[in-house]
Amino acid sequence: MYRNINRKTDQRSHYQRNLSGGSYASHRRNPMLILAQSKRKNEDVDNKKIIRQRLLKESQRRESVRGITRTSQAHPVRIKRSPTMALARKQAQEIPGQKRPRAAQEIVSDGILRIIPLGGCEEVGRNMTVFEYFKKGNEKNKDIIILDMGLQFPEEDMPGIDYIIPNIEYLKNQEKNIRAVVFSHGHLDHIGAAPILLEKLGNPMIIGRDLTIEMIKHRLEDYKKGTSKNLKTSYIKSLDDKFKFGEMTLKFFAVEHSIKDAVGLILETPAGTVIHPGDWTMENDPQGRPMVDYTHLANLKTPTILMLEALAAGNRNESKKVTEREMIANLTKLINEAPGRIIIGTFASQVERIKQIIDIASARGKKIALDGFSMKMNIKIAQQLGYIKINPVTIIDIKNIAKYPDNKLVILATGAQGESNAVLSRIVNNSHHYIKLQKNDTIVFSSSIIPGNERTIQRLKDNLYRLSDNIIHSDIMDVHVSGHATLKEVKLMVKQILPTYFIPVYANHYMLKEAAIEIAKDGFDRDKIFVPDNGSIIEFPTNGQPKIMGKKVNTDYVFVDGLGIGDISHVVLRDRKVMAEDGMIVVIVTIDRKTGKLLHSPDLISRGFIYMKENKKLMEETRNKVKKILKDTDPKIEAFPDYIKNKIRNDIGQFLFMKIERRPMVLPVVIEV
Repeated sequence: MYRNINRKTDQRSHYQRNLSGGSYASHRRNPMLILAQSKRKNEDVDNKKIIRQRLLKESQRRESVRGITRTSQAHPVRIKRSPTMALARKQAQEIPGQKRPRAAQEIVSDGILRIIPLGGCEEVGRNMTVFEYFKKGNEKNKDIIILDMGLQFPEEDMPGIDYIIPNIEYLKNQEKNIRAVVFSHGHLDHIGAAPILLEKLGNPMIIGRDLTIEMIKHRLEDYKKGTSKNLKTSYIKSLDDKFKFGEMTLKFFAVEHSIKDAVGLILETPAGTVIHPGDWTMENDPQGRPMVDYTHLANLKTPTILMLEALAAGNRNESKKVTEREMIANLTKLINEAPGRIIIGTFASQVERIKQIIDIASARGKKIALDGFSMKMNIKIAQQLGYIKINPVTIIDIKNIAKYPDNKLVILATGAQGESNAVLSRIVNNSHHYIKLQKNDTIVFSSSIIPGNERTIQRLKDNLYRLSDNIIHSDIMDVHVSGHATLKEVKLMVKQILPTYFIPVYANHYMLKEAAIEIAKDGFDRDKIFVPDNGSIIEFPTNGQPKIMGKKVNTDYVFVDGLGIGDISHVVLRDRKVMAEDGMIVVIVTIDRKTGKLLHSPDLISRGFIYMKENKKLMEETRNKVKKILKDTDPKIEAFPDYIKNKIRNDIGQFLFMKIERRPMVLPVVIEV
């Protein structure tokens, strides 16, 4: 930086006064002074030349870093001077004889952009990304912008877990630096963790479009009444809206996705421009809305960093993509020709899909019943915002479906992912109050399979096929259009935008790697592709080469179980899995407090391990083993009861495995009397 950039003193007169101590007029008549001034004038010319050369060299270096190579020194390229450069040149002329510092840092000051995914790069879901920018050596005054706060649905080996949220340990004590949280759209893998994380981070400002923010508000109220009042909201009213935070500028662009009001993020910083569409696709035949074009993103300020969802890289055998027109035609055919009731399972957030189905059924004179709390709520929000208009006569309460002929009913239901408490699962389990499946019912899965839910969905289909012969899903008929890009579309997006750097995100690691490999095959520089893990710190300096740092931030799972947040550790989860697989056995021993002797035979309680009445021999052998452990133990050992517990736990666990090759949880209870 120019140290004297704002200095306003008359340095020429100050220099002349110090030279002779007389008045300014007397200096002009002093021969020695005239000689000194002449010498100084020559030095001024030399200094100006040096500064011009340094400015030119620095500009050439900067252009080279951005990928622009000069042809020859014999053909110099005229450099457009920035205001900062012009100011530096002016100061060099105004202050003669003073040695000027290098102008390099006046062009773009040293700054660092960091991209840190806290989730979404090793799984499908839990999407949350931190962007931060700071001046080198001034990290405490960084500006932080967060994109999304999503949840991840639990896997089958996570008993009792409701969902998983991102770990925000990295943001602890940095809450004051968070300028905004941007939400790209209203799917749960992008907004699901908002009720918990926003409160933990001190309720920073949130930015999003109308439907997205209203869905977040309702999710907060559903989690804890009254919490939506604490939200600091800023609505994106137009795609031309901009938000400025320090040296970070937020802009937005339209994306095609399976939910209304989805937006992509443009984040401009001195170190580069991030382009992040969130979840996106390319629809070649949209119904009732204009086609989304992404080519304008090629005109953004370089260097550009394109972050793209790489979910499609896991499916290399993709066939022709289904258009929305084809899907609507198939749904229309099914609704028109269904012999009885038609039950359509879809995502509660697919407001436009639900509206399309309602319009089809209404045109045929059929009644529609919505079932599922989240679906009803989302439709209500969309109606309040004026996004959809539904004839109230068309919609009936699920309680009243028995009043209408079966062939005049369409039921829209949640639970297409096999969720245990959702509508479709309750129908299968015969626990739904109003819907009992009949043989002439038609069940349609107008949804994709979220990775990780394959087995639960398969079980749901198995059970449905036992109750009905008419099950329709995407393998049978095109009744769903994905809101996610194909691998072909990912490659096309990269070719259209021609980014400086490419970062695949929002998928399992192997999918990210596959996407990187495919993009590199198309000629993209491998050194400019970054495949992150959760917690990776990708650093883009204004001066220097970007890199993935060696260290990572903590992104361990944070489990949510009922009202418990983060109090379920991997140890607890492991214990649950052990009990679910092999059960548990409780060993109760009563000992003399002074002598440590066993006072009576140990009591054994089995839960989920064995049926004790049919395994009396094993139970007796286990009791004898416990007696031997106590007999061989010295009661003078310090912390004797704790020692006994650990000894019983380890030895009985090993004993039972040797006997029946099962590892139940052994829970010892020592009573001293």
